[in-house]
Amino acid sequence: MAVTLERSSWPEYAPEQGELSSRAAAEAYVGGVCFKLGPPALIGAELEWLTAGPTGSRPSLDQLAAALGPHTPTSIRAASPATPLPGGSLVTVEPGGQIELSSAPFAGPDALTQHLRADAARLRDLLAAREISVFTAAADADRPPERLLRLPRYAAMERHFDSVGPFGTLMMCNTAATQVSVDAGTDPAEIRARWTALYVLGPTLIAAFACSPRLYGVPPGDWASQRMRTWLRLDPSRTRPAVADWADPITSYAHWALDVPLLCVRCADADADWAPPPGATFADWLSGALDDEVGRRPTRADLDYHLTTLFPPVRASGHLEVRYLDTQPGNTWTTPIHLFDALLSTPAVVAEATALAAPTAGEWLTSARCGLLDPHLRRSAVAVLELAAAHARTPAAAAELAAAARRCRAGRGPVAERNGSSGSR
Repeated sequence: MAVTLERSSWPEYAPEQGELSSRAAAEAYVGGVCFKLGPPALIGAELEWLTAGPTGSRPSLDQLAAALGPHTPTSIRAASPATPLPGGSLVTVEPGGQIELSSAPFAGPDALTQHLRADAARLRDLLAAREISVFTAAADADRPPERLLRLPRYAAMERHFDSVGPFGTLMMCNTAATQVSVDAGTDPAEIRARWTALYVLGPTLIAAFACSPRLYGVPPGDWASQRMRTWLRLDPSRTRPAVADWADPITSYAHWALDVPLLCVRCADADADWAPPPGATFADWLSGALDDEVGRRPTRADLDYHLTTLFPPVRASGHLEVRYLDTQPGNTWTTPIHLFDALLSTPAVVAEATALAAPTAGEWLTSARCGLLDPHLRRSAVAVLELAAAHARTPAAAAELAAAARRCRAGRGPVAERNGSSGSR
């Protein structure tokens, strides 16, 4: 599950954008930027891999920049053009040296997977030329966590998460995810149905795709998805909104976002972030409670930045980012893409998928811990995957989803790769 949210539209610190006038204005702004209304037609994905140099250690940022050339993200070299790969994917680097492809949005899963596959091969070749390998493990079981990115954002994140428990640095440096992004919906009713479906499906699909039973340095315990364990134990106020009570996701997401504690506040000095008092929220800053500490009220740019420090299982970023799946072995990352495309294909399928997964809705911890060993989650996973296979766009996608359903019926998760094996081939 990626930490970085790199966007070309990220505003820099800019007090001249004007202060937000009230909480109501701030909530209206969040609702507008996080949920873009329109016919749901596009799909995208983010693929994340662990990286290793020739000795198995993490590659340095200089080695990654030398390999990536003009595709180097600005988090490593501020002056980089950060040129997309030929298939349109942007390259980002996560705090522990994980590398990620963020696709362009496409009108269907076939075009998306075709372009991502080509970009993954190009990325592999660029890295291999500098003796850097990638491997598709969702959790690094062999190396202690080490934060390579030294930006103030990540220092603040590490400091904050370390104050909560032992999982923050592990999540930042030793985990990887496969993410799928979909349009929010045409109108508030469709947004509510799609949002609800993605959350209700969460535990079922975590179980279906869990493949991270080992993670370096975690407290003892057997978990199907150690990666998801880190998120669930990390910072509930930031990662686990109470969506079961959200009749209107647009207004509820905005209300929740303002009440999440601030992770950091950007300063005029680009090399420094200010650590807010523990528990201070964006709403506190907006109300004037932090006037003495910060010396100014927040702007829309500050709110945009705050939104990027929220990590719910499904994040609203104009579209909906599904963030709860482990990185999938080899090229099997195509299966979740076809899955979400099929399950969200029509309002009737959305409703049926929601009903099938409803018995296990909310079982996030059970799913991450037990995976397909839990009979209720296994039954739900099979039913949801079979539904997706019945509504896939192509026979090839249907066959892929049917194979995943058979795997789940047998109680088998995806086979995680050993560290050091290349997963982008």
